[in-house]
Amino acid sequence: MPGIVGTAGVVVGLLNLAAGVFPRFRHSRVHALAEVLPGAVSPLAAAASIVVGILLLLLAHGLKRRKRRAWGAAVALLPVGIAAQLVYRHSVFGAVLSLALLLFLVRHRRAFAALPDPRSRWKAVANLVVLGGASFAIGMVIVSSHPHKIIGSPSFWDRAQHVLWGLFGFEGPIGYTHQVDYTVGYSLGALGLLTVATTAYLAFRPEHPAARLTDDDEQRLRELLDKHGARDSLGYFALRHDKGVVFSPTGKAAVCYRVISGVMLASGDPIGDVEAWPGAIERFMAEAQAHSWTPAVTGCSETGGQVWTRETGMDALELGDEAIVDVADFTLTGRAMRNVRQMVKRIERNGYETRVRRVRDLEPEELARIQKAADAWRDTDTERGFSMALGRIDAVADGDAVIATAHLAPGEGEEPGPYGDLKAMQHFVPWGDSGISLELMRRDRSADPGMNELLIVAALQAAPDLRIKQVSLNFAVFRSSLERGEKLGAGPVIRIWRGMLIFLSRWYQIESLYKFNDKFRPRWEPRFVVFRNSRDIPRIGLAALQAEGYLELGLPRVLRRKRAPEPRPCAHTAERVRSAVAVERAA
Repeated sequence: MPGIVGTAGVVVGLLNLAAGVFPRFRHSRVHALAEVLPGAVSPLAAAASIVVGILLLLLAHGLKRRKRRAWGAAVALLPVGIAAQLVYRHSVFGAVLSLALLLFLVRHRRAFAALPDPRSRWKAVANLVVLGGASFAIGMVIVSSHPHKIIGSPSFWDRAQHVLWGLFGFEGPIGYTHQVDYTVGYSLGALGLLTVATTAYLAFRPEHPAARLTDDDEQRLRELLDKHGARDSLGYFALRHDKGVVFSPTGKAAVCYRVISGVMLASGDPIGDVEAWPGAIERFMAEAQAHSWTPAVTGCSETGGQVWTRETGMDALELGDEAIVDVADFTLTGRAMRNVRQMVKRIERNGYETRVRRVRDLEPEELARIQKAADAWRDTDTERGFSMALGRIDAVADGDAVIATAHLAPGEGEEPGPYGDLKAMQHFVPWGDSGISLELMRRDRSADPGMNELLIVAALQAAPDLRIKQVSLNFAVFRSSLERGEKLGAGPVIRIWRGMLIFLSRWYQIESLYKFNDKFRPRWEPRFVVFRNSRDIPRIGLAALQAEGYLELGLPRVLRRKRAPEPRPCAHTAERVRSAVAVERAA
């Protein structure tokens, strides 16, 4: 029902907009369909028709998502439409339709109960730019829609000046006959007033903060990870500070998520006791329903996918595979590892050496140098990653994480680089007590090729000394499709699909990640995406690309405000880690 109302709002909004812009359309029979809202021939009614049409287009998406504020705005507009129909057009039919729609919305008011989305006041700047540009474009159409009543032959610049002056409520350089000046003037003034009013509303309305991981939430999650962290290699990534969290009623399980473009996106399996997962999932779905968000899960395991689909009735689709290397089975010997072995030996002969340590064992100066190098070697403006990225290197909060670094001493007569002899680094986060998950790979562009292979091999060889039994590498999207498509006898459908994936690999790391991971002969663990229905897949895909940092939809860089620094770890966690570090170093 809300979807039908939203679609009707789009149609009626477009009809009213066209009725206000094109004078001939206002006299046509089609306008009878748009009389739900104002549409009289007088200048004021034409301006009102344009304003209400634009407002309906802006409100339509909110009505589809059952937003309470959108419902309130529509209910406030309809009485204005009824009055306009009776006063300006004397149309009983239009007034009756407006009243019918108003009664329908009032009767079904309980269906429009979704809470507002978390928003930033910078939405006001975006509204000013977008709606201002749209108002200018519509104004150019209005000025040019009366060709036989324009005095003279004004140029494009004259028309643009007339629109700009009219948006601010002043008369422009173009003159009209038959009192068309009033129609154009009212319409341009209404567009300018609409732009200013909506921008002011977005700037001064109460702000709903985005979900963030609080100190208390982080402490509770760490306690759950201490007990159940070994179950999922993606569990530690729940500690990202840009995620929200909902806990089960018992507090023994939690689901971490992030809201992007109206999609409530969870990653990995729920944290905590499997028996308590249904309670956390129920809270997650209730939160999505309260805000009318589209629920989705990306990167969950097969067990997680089974619980999600059983508890919610949603569907699951295999997204890809996670590469996991068992340390006890890893070896560089054998024909299968020849390429990796030769590459590592060649780099070592060039003078590179590796070091693999816990982050808490790094000296503060070296840790600061590694952090600066990681930021400088990033090839994008934003930090990529969501489901398998932590977004920080912190000895206090994440002291159990592992850092693998590659070093090359400068040659004779050469000056050391800005980061000393550091040439590449990899960051692994804890996976329970005996595992680590690859979180970050960065290298100096001047370093020899093969740094990533060198550091992964170094981490695997040093793993027994660190009491690590398994290492999770990168996540390969659609790996099974790529593998089946290249086999002898593959069908035409899978070959076409593989060709599309290879084509997309020019921009996204699809085939390259699969080939890179496959070098280390891992075992592949499937990962799934869980969704409500098939028509949500494009929205979920768009949200996932935004979350992972491959697609950015926002303001221009010059208009973006600087991100606030991430909150520090909770006092309890920080003190616990400091104590552990002090005890170990003393020992």
